[in-house]
Amino acid sequence: MTARAESLLRRMVEIPSPSGQEAELAAFLARELPEWGFTAQLDEVGNVIARRGAPEGPVIMLIGHMDTVPDQLPVRQEGTVLHGRGTVDAKGPLATMICAAAAAETAGVQLVVAGVTEEETFGRGATHLARTQRADVAIVGEPNGWSGVGIGYKGRVVVRYDVSRPAVHTASPAEKASEAAIAFWNRVADYCERNSPSERAFERPIPTLVEMGGTIEEARLTVAVRTPPGFDLADFERFLGEAAGDAVLKIDDRTPPVRVDHRGPAVRALCAGIRARGARPVLKLKTGTADLNILEPAWQVPMAVYGPGDSSLDHTSREHIDLTEYATAIDVLRDALERLAGELGQAEG
Repeated sequence: MTARAESLLRRMVEIPSPSGQEAELAAFLARELPEWGFTAQLDEVGNVIARRGAPEGPVIMLIGHMDTVPDQLPVRQEGTVLHGRGTVDAKGPLATMICAAAAAETAGVQLVVAGVTEEETFGRGATHLARTQRADVAIVGEPNGWSGVGIGYKGRVVVRYDVSRPAVHTASPAEKASEAAIAFWNRVADYCERNSPSERAFERPIPTLVEMGGTIEEARLTVAVRTPPGFDLADFERFLGEAAGDAVLKIDDRTPPVRVDHRGPAVRALCAGIRARGARPVLKLKTGTADLNILEPAWQVPMAVYGPGDSSLDHTSREHIDLTEYATAIDVLRDALERLAGELGQAEG
């Protein structure tokens, strides 16, 4: 399995698939996955849906995204290290899911691997999947290291701010558009600081000034706020309206934060698979977002996040994965799937 698994990942990484341009990779997987024992098809938005196992049995769904950031990197291997765009985020986790689901012995259970399109927050892939598919248990593929299990991801609010002011001399004491925009950003940053219940990054709303530009007459900002569970979005939106004054305000994204039960069956099965390979599982709370944010509120079933790779390499020019870790992660996930299938089979019985 190892050589075949390595070949699959390399071929996936060699196919460029920036967000919104995953069609070539999706077509490759739709052709390839029947060779791994799946039936495979593309859905209406370009997601790859691959199935194996009992058609009427309980469903364990594995979801990984096919997209990457735009800049492709040269694909090369040095020893056991594979370099290339997507090796970590998130073709490595998706390939892990394919290989583990192909190898797992899960009689009576249907395994579904979904390779989804576009980004998790603005993308159609996970949103469409949430509306059209169902699962009894689900695992989302993101890099947390082979011994890590993701149990929480922050939400995100994206705010667009546009303001106009009359043309005045630079010496005038009248507020300029650029000054109004800076004042708005400072108010948002202050609100987040005042509404931080903890020093822990996962529990704090964290604002980022993503984009800015302007003049005395016209100015604009894009602000993204990473929001923790329990964040009062309604109060924040009221505040934004007051802080914006006469500016034009638009909220582009309201992705909810999510934290799953660490005692749930998906988390327990993954932790057992990690322990069986001699490591202590690390439960991780992440400050970014994942498909978990979209799927867990929609499905409300036991879920967890798993995948090999160092997430600090996401989107960087140094993105790479150790193929030894990749192989170990496949074994962990296969073990977890078999444990989950056993539990689901008992519940059905």
